[in-house]
Amino acid sequence: MTKIQRVSYVLLSIFVYAATARAQGPFPGNESTSVNSAKPVEALAKLDAEIDKKAAGWVSALALNDAAKEARVKEVVVAHLVAVRDWHNDHPFTSVPAGDNPATGKPLTNLDRQMIADGAMPKLVHEALMSGLRKELSEEQVEAVLDMYTVGKVAFTLKGYYAIVPDLTKEEEAKILGFLKQAREKAVDYKAMNQISAVFEIYKTQSEQYLNANGRNWKALYKAYVASVKAKKAAEGK
Repeated sequence: MTKIQRVSYVLLSIFVYAATARAQGPFPGNESTSVNSAKPVEALAKLDAEIDKKAAGWVSALALNDAAKEARVKEVVVAHLVAVRDWHNDHPFTSVPAGDNPATGKPLTNLDRQMIADGAMPKLVHEALMSGLRKELSEEQVEAVLDMYTVGKVAFTLKGYYAIVPDLTKEEEAKILGFLKQAREKAVDYKAMNQISAVFEIYKTQSEQYLNANGRNWKALYKAYVASVKAKKAAEGK
C-alpha cells in the first residue's frame, strides 16, 4: 500500500466512523445529551455548515493558490473537526464515573471527566489529521493550521514567559517552545476552549518545572512580575 493509499484509507475510516456513530445514536445512558438525538436533522446540518465554513476560512488563510489542494486540505480538516465534535457530543462527562484525581487526591471535576472522555477518542482521528496535512502542506503551513485550531496560544503563551522572565535564554525559549508545540498538537483533539486551555496548562506546568530545575525560581519570578504590573497600573492612575 502506497503512502497516498494509506492516507486515503485513514480518511475513509474517519468518514465511516462518523457515519456509523450517527447511525448508532448517542452513547448508552446519555441519549438526552447527544446532538445527534436531541437536535433535528436541520440543526445538525447547520452545525456541519459552520464547520465547513471554519475549515474553508483556515485553508483560505494559507493562501495556497491551488484550488485542488485547498479542497483536499479542507476535506482533511472538516473530517477531523466533525469527528472531534461527534465524539465529544456522544461522550459527555457523565460517561466517566465520578471519583478522585489520583494525582491530587481531590474529586474529579466535570472538566476532568470530560477531558478523560474526549481523550479516549480513537488515535486514528488525530493521525489522519496530521498525515493528511503533512501530505499537502509544508511544516510551516501545518503549524499555521494548528495555530488556527488553538487560537494562537503558542505565541501568546511564549510572549507571557518573556514578560515574566525578561532574560529568558535561547535554550530556555527552545525548550518551552517545544512544550507549547506539544500542547498545541494535543489540544486540537478537544472541542471546547476550556479544554484547550487545560491542555496548555499541563505543558505550562512542565515548562515552569523545567525553569525551576535549571536554576530559576518560577514562583519568585511570577510574584515579581505581578508586583511590577500592579505598580505600573498604580503609577498610571496618579
